[in-house]
Amino acid sequence: MIYLDYSATTPVRKEVLETYVRSCEDFIGNPNSIHRLGVESKHLIDRATEQIANILKVKPTEIIYTSGSTESNNLIIKGIASKYKNRGNHIITTGLEHSSIYGPLNYLQSQGFEVDFVQLDEFGMVDLDNLKDLIRDTTILVSVASVNSEIGLLQPIDEIGKMLKDYPKCFFHVDMTQSVGKVNIDMENIDLATFSPHKFYGLKGISVLVKKEKIELEPLIHGGKSTTIYRSGTPALPLIVSCSKALRLATENLNNNLNYVKELRDYLINELKEETDIVINSNDHSIPYIINISVPSIKPDTFVYALENYNIFISTQSACSSGDGASQSVYALTKSDELAESSLRICLSHLTTKDEVNEFIKCFKICKNHLRLKK
Repeated sequence: MIYLDYSATTPVRKEVLETYVRSCEDFIGNPNSIHRLGVESKHLIDRATEQIANILKVKPTEIIYTSGSTESNNLIIKGIASKYKNRGNHIITTGLEHSSIYGPLNYLQSQGFEVDFVQLDEFGMVDLDNLKDLIRDTTILVSVASVNSEIGLLQPIDEIGKMLKDYPKCFFHVDMTQSVGKVNIDMENIDLATFSPHKFYGLKGISVLVKKEKIELEPLIHGGKSTTIYRSGTPALPLIVSCSKALRLATENLNNNLNYVKELRDYLINELKEETDIVINSNDHSIPYIINISVPSIKPDTFVYALENYNIFISTQSACSSGDGASQSVYALTKSDELAESSLRICLSHLTTKDEVNEFIKCFKICKNHLRLKK
């Protein structure tokens, strides 16, 4: 099997799974219980939270745990809107976001909130001048993904954050789901952030939400003691501890892994460029882990199924997209319906070998030529 869909989810590292199992076996107490077993469980969670906070360079009190980045993004967007609606009803985002951003924004629009989309330059980067022009007295939130999940575009998050410091009534949220464990993102100028460990060889079912101390949120889930007042429910100790382990392991060799994947990406793109009927949508602003291409006139779903016959797995759009056949992100960048309707996403990892890349290239060409002949 050749797995090239790492941006959708990653295999769990053995060490992370072992940590999960050990914590299940050795810490059976509810962290909310006052007896010794509960206190021991709470202390373990506190140590894991402190490690996560140290890696991110934030405070342990600024960490909230949820079930996934979708819940975290909903909690931030709806929670800010509800808590600060007395300040305003205006939110700014981009055309490159995940569906878990657009979903709550669409809901808020039905409740009378206004949403603007900042312009992008020719490379897909946020136009800072246009962003500044869009900000009003009623703007309460700007939400920008650090890395786009389909094209891999890495936004100038630090520059955006510094600019927004001039607007203290407006908070800055960054969906970091596709960047944590891949590239370094400075949290200093970010007010709120979200990510999930299953994107960096951890387990599904948990997300980290960073909320700076000065900010309040209206919870989505009420009732029941937890690690924070902002998200009720029994703390998921094994998931929290394994998340801490996955984050530590993912950041230890971050630069070495990044350089290795960059070499693979460059090699793969050079090979793909030899095919005249392929358009490469990712550009120099994309992280090397994500390569987005379009093969015009071939349905992307058909291409994915054809490669699956060779036990090779890639994707079309984000795994959580609406699945309507067209990539909103590709259209936002290229303004081409044809490219948006024929895009494919190839996701690399430090686990990917050059032999796998060569096998993918060979099978990719076979599938492409076969599908062309069938048209």
